[in-house]
Amino acid sequence: MKNKKTNPAADTAKNAFANLVFTFFSDRPGFAFNYRQTAAQLGISDKREKEMIRRALETLCAQGSLVESNRGKYKLNPVLIAAVTKANVLTGTVDMKSSGKAYVMTPDLTEDIYIAPGNTHHALNGDKVKVHLFPKRKDRRAEGTIVEIVERARKQFVGIIYISKRFAFLVPDSSSIPVDIYIPINSLKGAKDGQKVVARISEWPEQATNPVGEIIQVLGEPGDNNVEMNSILAELDFPLKFPKAAEDEAKKIKNTVPDSEIKKRRDFRDVWTCTIDPVDAKDFDDALSLKKLPDGCWEVGVHIADVSHYVTPGSAIDAEAFDRGTSIYLVDRTIPMLPEQLSNLVCSLRPDEEKLCFSAVFKMNEKAEILDEWFGRTVIRSNRRYAYEEVQVIIEGAEGDFRDELMVLHRLSSKLREERFKKGSIAFKSQEVKFRLDEKGKPIGVMIKEQKEANWLIEDFMLLANKQVARMVGEKKGEAEAKTFVYRIHDEPNPDKLANFSEFLGKLGYKFQTTSRKSITASFNQLFQNILGKGEENMIETIAIRTMMRAEYSTQNIGHYGLAFNYYTHFTSPIRRYPDLMVHRLLQWYLDGKPSANKEEYEQYCVHCSEMERKAMEAERASVKYKQAEYLMDKIGEEFDGLISGVSKWGIYVELTESKCEGMIPLRNMNDDYYYLDEENYRIIGQRSGKVYRLGDALKIKVKKIDLQKKQMDFEQVREVVAKKRW
Repeated sequence: MKNKKTNPAADTAKNAFANLVFTFFSDRPGFAFNYRQTAAQLGISDKREKEMIRRALETLCAQGSLVESNRGKYKLNPVLIAAVTKANVLTGTVDMKSSGKAYVMTPDLTEDIYIAPGNTHHALNGDKVKVHLFPKRKDRRAEGTIVEIVERARKQFVGIIYISKRFAFLVPDSSSIPVDIYIPINSLKGAKDGQKVVARISEWPEQATNPVGEIIQVLGEPGDNNVEMNSILAELDFPLKFPKAAEDEAKKIKNTVPDSEIKKRRDFRDVWTCTIDPVDAKDFDDALSLKKLPDGCWEVGVHIADVSHYVTPGSAIDAEAFDRGTSIYLVDRTIPMLPEQLSNLVCSLRPDEEKLCFSAVFKMNEKAEILDEWFGRTVIRSNRRYAYEEVQVIIEGAEGDFRDELMVLHRLSSKLREERFKKGSIAFKSQEVKFRLDEKGKPIGVMIKEQKEANWLIEDFMLLANKQVARMVGEKKGEAEAKTFVYRIHDEPNPDKLANFSEFLGKLGYKFQTTSRKSITASFNQLFQNILGKGEENMIETIAIRTMMRAEYSTQNIGHYGLAFNYYTHFTSPIRRYPDLMVHRLLQWYLDGKPSANKEEYEQYCVHCSEMERKAMEAERASVKYKQAEYLMDKIGEEFDGLISGVSKWGIYVELTESKCEGMIPLRNMNDDYYYLDEENYRIIGQRSGKVYRLGDALKIKVKKIDLQKKQMDFEQVREVVAKKRW
């Protein structure tokens, strides 16, 4: 017998009445009403709508939101009265699913609050909301209903417009927006059927299923590279161009350094200096200088573009840079934080040009121990611009420009790195997916870039500068309070996650100690060495990263767990990160002997910058995901080797070995057995056969289907490379 089809309109109406009735009782805690009284109070006289009220009362009672005080009479559950009177209302952020259900993440609880589709109160993904909890049922997760939308997360929505004679609908690209947006014909702004557009919600009537919106921008035809990249930016509310006021300000800034400014600064123009960046970089915001001192020690200068000299508080450029928070690196383009006049010309530390910098200068011995340090404004002239690949071949033994100087820097950086790991820094590896694109932006090849010694050389000196700047400002001097500063913090991992990770590794034959911070970091580094080159390497590294907390910006210094630094900031990239610009300003303020800055004000700036960083990473991942899907579009039916990169109740995620493209094998298409999820052990198990698929297993797959707009890749299994049974 076939399942009866659900009626979306009926479900929506039922949910709307439940929300209406709950709000009615929430406004009248302690009072009891039957369904006729409730309908009368709400001004409802239609017989069918009265019946809907009666059903809503029964539903809310079954959920625990209402209780039946006398036969047929209901009132708000006394457990909820305190919450409704705002004594215990929780505030959190919505994580919306494509099915319409949601979870609210709140710092007040250790678990997320489940919100049924009928209780979302028109909230959308990312919205800040107020939620109240239903009475906790035994062995069930926290559940509640959204009672107020405090702040909308998004102002605009991207999708494809579908137009009929009398109305139109925008179908959002994002799977986390579970509703289409109704667009009146007079609000199309010239959009044509099937085009990619940006819309804004203008209203959402209480009992309406769909919000009403208007088109604010027509992006163009789906599938066009520029349209799709701009769609990703618009989806996350990033601007597609700079305001005219900011552009006009930038044009007036000259790419010359006046003598009057040079006289105010420490002069490094005659000291050997170089930049080392990716081959396609245009904004060179850091340089290294090296000088042998008479006593045999080395003077190493970490020179950072002095953006704060050109971008002043209150300017149009500064306002736009703060709003953006960071530059964004999509597959085929950079969306800079600063106008190109500054990012690629005036502030970029280009070779053979005089440039203004903010510098951290260290006197070091051969062991890379710091004997003295100095921070302040400088002027430099870079002798050579290197790409990482050029420096790498020199490190590996080839001849090249200024080889001796580069090898000294390499030797000192290696000692810094060795000391850092000795003190507990965790050696996470990173790979970067790079696409070869044709003239239309279509991917024709994939490259995987791994960090090598040339990358580490730069990283080690940047980490040193960031650490020492933070320590200099943040360390308490005597009894005085530490001055307000912008730190890059990284909290300790969740103990429960670590315990689960340790238990999981034990099943694979690996030991992982969690008794102390030292034992944890030592275990991580030993683990990464032990799994190198093994089949489970990818799986274990993936889970290890998931156990860690996310790094963020804050005025409250708790240190950086992953780096094992007590003090850490971001000082080295002010062309592309606004927090670094704030750090430069604060550092100069304190070098000038000024009092501590307003902590509350800077904490708000930190929260904003952390959020913009998260959104930028989301945009970057989306652009990679789109290009991966596009890369596989003409490879449907072809077979590839891959590793299981994730498991869920919907399917197995497989990352292709060669291209790093990730797609899913839906469980519904695995017809040899009924598979269920063992979430704790990152695997799925066949109910009848006991066959196991877990993270890290090797599979041969065939590309089955590509949905370019949703950036989804469906695979089907060809065969297991390694068969596994239940542990």
